[in-house]
Amino acid sequence: MLFPRIGVNAWVTTVGLLRLTSCALSPSQLPEIDLVLVSHAHFDHLDTRSLGAIRGRPVAVMAPATSDLLPRRRYRSVRELAWDQSVRVETPRGGVEVRAIQVKHWGARLGSDTHRGYNGYVISRGGRMLLFGGDTAYTPLFASHRRHGPFDAAIMPIGAYDPFISNHCTPEQAVAMADAAGARLFVPVHHQTFQLSHEPFDEPIARADAALAAERGRLVVRHVGDTSRIV
Repeated sequence: MLFPRIGVNAWVTTVGLLRLTSCALSPSQLPEIDLVLVSHAHFDHLDTRSLGAIRGRPVAVMAPATSDLLPRRRYRSVRELAWDQSVRVETPRGGVEVRAIQVKHWGARLGSDTHRGYNGYVISRGGRMLLFGGDTAYTPLFASHRRHGPFDAAIMPIGAYDPFISNHCTPEQAVAMADAAGARLFVPVHHQTFQLSHEPFDEPIARADAALAAERGRLVVRHVGDTSRIV
């Protein structure tokens, strides 16, 4: 999400939610991108303007029935994956294996297109493995995802749970799912960007910090713009 607003493109502007924290990088500051993962079609996860502005000619891996929303002119290829399907993507920096995994969410972009899918992903390259939870409510499915690991890190959503607990997990639930999957590090996302729900803006990261207080160094990338190197 590279621009100040997300939502419906209306001629020369976008009608929708305003970012409350500036993006860490502008499109011109990005390197050339090899791979784009799209978890589902919601406007805060599939922003057509952002996806059309990234540099390079990446491969896009997407949830079922979402690729029609992608600006194709910038993409080398587009692949939709159903749960448990995988694809190997060759890049100038080596091959990357991507597997779609089941989470608990919903995928419609508008009220009328309830057919759209939603994914989490397992990403592996050069002996490193990441688990990306996409958007998800609490689900015991993450224990079964453990078989794809071991994971160096889990990238997990921690915000927008009040009152949307049926589709978004709490920070404590996000930690529990990362634990169930056997992830070593915890990377929180889906917070400190848009006001999507009722909980205080800084509450999700504070609760995630408290949930991991006994595991020093496990919580990484607390704020937009932070960087962490997995070693």
